[in-house]
Amino acid sequence: MPRDTGLALTNETIVTDIGTDVSRDAFRDAMSLLGAPVVLVTTDGAAGCQGLTVSAITSVSDDPPTVLVCLNRANRSHGAFLRNGIIGISILGRGHDGLAGTFASSRLSAEEKFSQGTWRDDVTGAPLLADAPVTLDCTIDALHASGSHDVLFCRVRSIGLHSGARHGLAWFSRRFHLLPAE
Repeated sequence: MPRDTGLALTNETIVTDIGTDVSRDAFRDAMSLLGAPVVLVTTDGAAGCQGLTVSAITSVSDDPPTVLVCLNRANRSHGAFLRNGIIGISILGRGHDGLAGTFASSRLSAEEKFSQGTWRDDVTGAPLLADAPVTLDCTIDALHASGSHDVLFCRVRSIGLHSGARHGLAWFSRRFHLLPAE
């Protein structure tokens, strides 16, 4: 039987009033058990070259090809992504866990991060990891703020598929895991 949760839908907002709050730690613990891809997101342009590791990415639509990426507004590279308006997405695989850790570090400069790996660019000029199983070269088409993060809706302008990829890299239970491609 449906219950009344006090949910009210408006054009752009969902408002709830159920009287309970979930702690940040409980939410983080729950989300650590949600398997997620490990990707590097990168940008380059007038606002500079920046990159970081994220797992908050998903497909949105195939017409037009669109993905969403969630970026924390407190991250020092956040502004560069918005000002440059482009985003390179390198979906990681076997042997990339060290690079994922490097790009997750807030202690390293962009120069230190990009000194590792081999990089190429495509139509937008965003850096893409040359040996990534998949790369998506995108423009940022829309943004939606939610809590501490911005959700970027990114139009895919070019796709690169690495023919030798045999494993994808996933994040689950606060550790890296390899997913077989076959």
